[in-house]
Amino acid sequence: MELFSNLLLGLETSFTLINLSYCLMGVFLGTAIGVLPGLGPAATIAMLLPATFAMPPVTALIMLAGIFYGAQYGGSTTAILVNLPGETSSVVTALDGYQMARQGKAGRALAVAALSSFFAGTVCTLLIALFAPPLAAIALKFGPAEYFSLMVLGLIASIVLAHGSILHALGMIVLGLLLGLVGTDVNSGAARYTFGVNELADGIGFVIVAMGMFGIGEIIANLQDEGTRDVSITKVKGLWPTREDFKRSIAPTLRGTALGSLLGILPGGGAALASFGAYALEKKVSKSRHEFGKGAVEGVAAPEAANNAGAQMSFIPMLTLGIPANPVMALMIGAMIIQGIQPGPAVMSEQPALFWGLIVSMWIGNLMLLVLNLPLIGMWVKMITIPYRYLFPIIIVFCAIGVFSLNNTYFDVYLMALFGFIGYVFKKLDCEPAPLLLGFILGPMMEEFLRRALLLSKGDPTVLLQRPISATMLVLAVILLGMVLLPSFSKTREVAFQEE
Repeated sequence: MELFSNLLLGLETSFTLINLSYCLMGVFLGTAIGVLPGLGPAATIAMLLPATFAMPPVTALIMLAGIFYGAQYGGSTTAILVNLPGETSSVVTALDGYQMARQGKAGRALAVAALSSFFAGTVCTLLIALFAPPLAAIALKFGPAEYFSLMVLGLIASIVLAHGSILHALGMIVLGLLLGLVGTDVNSGAARYTFGVNELADGIGFVIVAMGMFGIGEIIANLQDEGTRDVSITKVKGLWPTREDFKRSIAPTLRGTALGSLLGILPGGGAALASFGAYALEKKVSKSRHEFGKGAVEGVAAPEAANNAGAQMSFIPMLTLGIPANPVMALMIGAMIIQGIQPGPAVMSEQPALFWGLIVSMWIGNLMLLVLNLPLIGMWVKMITIPYRYLFPIIIVFCAIGVFSLNNTYFDVYLMALFGFIGYVFKKLDCEPAPLLLGFILGPMMEEFLRRALLLSKGDPTVLLQRPISATMLVLAVILLGMVLLPSFSKTREVAFQEE
């Protein structure tokens, strides 16, 4: 009964004109970002963070969430039509989706992708509503020691699931933790790592790092790697699956939703890992495995359901524990902090309208995406043809204006440019920036919880091992770290990501 009253509160919150308008804006912008290869939801959300200052908190989060899961829809459109995935999670969709398009089945492939994504989004919205409250209730019983250990476990898990070298991922996390320490110590008032620069006394702004690493850094890389987009399919017909398509899509959609729901909760997992895993699973269990890579509808339904499920389920640890499962969730936490909301389990009790309004808006947004995407296929196809060199000046201007508006200082703009250059260098060195962002977000929080735990235990560090839950999570973190450092595991993992 309580669930229905909570969902009713969510409906009342999300069904206002302003929230519906920004939800529509978010999913539309997210789809457009997904269609345009190279930008991505992380960079877009980073650029829009300053614009959320003037919005009510729930409205801002609804719009940003819409951009995230809307990009999963848009990425599949270019993957199917031009074999150019707009999102990492849509790479697998291109394998069979583009082959279907070449066979004159583009409309059917797009419809299967949209319907599978909508089903997965609906199921995951219900799962979040069911499992988030009990998880938040458990988290409310956590003390400082448990929270510190949980964050350590989350960072170690993100190393396992990050792309590229394990040592690179570990180094990026450490660098993110160090950057999070820049500024004035809240307890002693001493300046740390400011190097005499007064502008760094308040620390490095989260928006500056996010815009630089994901916005400017991606722009530089995309300008270097921009290729010609051959849009040979300009008209799409038959925007509805056949009865046979429906029959063959049901089981893959269910399996993709289930797998995506599980992997989406893991730190560093999310949509990309879910889509790759779902495709690999279908190749093993499908009766039509010989058709994979040649236009199998299962190869579109499973990964599309999985990536949408993974994207939405990553909201669970963010909403209930205040732990980001991926870079976009780290940005969402940043948006909550900007609005003066402390992420964590207390959000459900202190901000019930925000919590349940955001959850209900996910289902509304998925319905909007289903209605919007198929009729606007012609517009998305035209957007693909826009040369990136015409887009990047506009993106840079928005980034500069957004960062300058934070403190009205040019120093922030220069700092963003510096992080943009660093982000580009990291990309060339095959260092994924996501672990750095997770470390940057969690670093100050980890320090605060560790200090609280030591204060309560009168300086005894063994308190982290004396509390059962804290000790269990630390042991798991040590075991996980030991596993990833094994040469055999490291080699297998890197080979797997190279195949992806």
